[in-house]
Amino acid sequence: MKNMVYIQSGGPTSVINTSFYGAVMEARKHRDQIDHIYGSLHGVEGLLADDLIDIDQEDEEQLELLLQTPGSILGTTRRKLPKDIHAEEYQKIIETLKKHSIKYVFINGGNDTMDTCYKLSLLVKEMGLDIVVVGVPKTIDNDLACTDHSLGFPSAAKFVINAVNAMAKDAQCFQVGKVHIFEIMGRNAGWLTAAPDVLPEDTRPDLFYIPENEFNVDEFLEDIKEVYARKGYALVAISEGIKIPRDTANMRVDGFGHVQLGGAAATLCQIIEDKLDIPTRAVEFSLVQRAFPAFISKVDREEALETGKKAVLTALEGKTGCMIIFKRTSSHPYKMQMELCDLANIANEEAKITPELMCDKTRFSDKFREYIRPLIEGEVTLKCENGVALVSHFKKVKVQ
Repeated sequence: MKNMVYIQSGGPTSVINTSFYGAVMEARKHRDQIDHIYGSLHGVEGLLADDLIDIDQEDEEQLELLLQTPGSILGTTRRKLPKDIHAEEYQKIIETLKKHSIKYVFINGGNDTMDTCYKLSLLVKEMGLDIVVVGVPKTIDNDLACTDHSLGFPSAAKFVINAVNAMAKDAQCFQVGKVHIFEIMGRNAGWLTAAPDVLPEDTRPDLFYIPENEFNVDEFLEDIKEVYARKGYALVAISEGIKIPRDTANMRVDGFGHVQLGGAAATLCQIIEDKLDIPTRAVEFSLVQRAFPAFISKVDREEALETGKKAVLTALEGKTGCMIIFKRTSSHPYKMQMELCDLANIANEEAKITPELMCDKTRFSDKFREYIRPLIEGEVTLKCENGVALVSHFKKVKVQ
């Protein structure tokens, strides 16, 4: 008997469940090689605690709704495993895999998750176990190395673009305008913050501040003063991870050791009001930018679906210690092909916005706009009931 287990980890996206759906649908076509399809609850925690569910027990209708269900249907975690692959935690994982005759392990996540994926692939290889480990890419930050883009980013970018577009028109209504600061996700990379640069001049942010560039408070205040004097209001896009003067001593730290960010926009608004006496509005998009299904990019959904399928086919070929990556072959028309990349080249690495994609703090380059525009193309129609978008509800029948 050979079974598979699927793991979701790190911050969810609006298409992470679509990758899972694709993997499940493809696995069902290969019952001669995959007997049972399991899900690990709350990421690697499920393997540590032997807390798996039987996906074959879920209703078909609920499986179909995965295509429009945000969050991680299996639950997620930010637990970072020890560097030493011989630590006790790894032995617990191996015990669970052996107990349930699991040959195929799929781990869906971002940078830190791919580190877990890589370590596990090294361990099973060292132990000579007949287990393959395949990574499925995901992160709205778009900072996974070696791939053109990461699943989840296009949909999050599409939400941010449309949200800024709408709020910009709202900001223009008032005779006495405000400085509106949009705080957008992105710890070390500004891909998502840069996304609204594709908007028309009328609604595009006047200023962009991303982690890739050094932040200077005095220069920031001069920028704000100039724009406000010229327009009577200002639109500013910032990444949550920009280095600004703020007290991080009491901020929570997640399982990966990252400070839980937030509040940068409010901090900068306070500085503006104190120093310039200009009215402000802080807008923190927070979790909604990664969990809003109404702006799922059709390209993102289709690629997430195909990536889940590709992961299963890759595993059935016996390939392990790799992640599915995207290689763009054309932007006009948009064409992409999926390839495999060794996890050693991806784990704990980051892809950031490079100088050729930036002009200055007010604009990104034509090359950046050419890069992002195809990714946000296409709309999806959600199944709704009484005006509410339906989401999947699993029974979560435990595997004994």
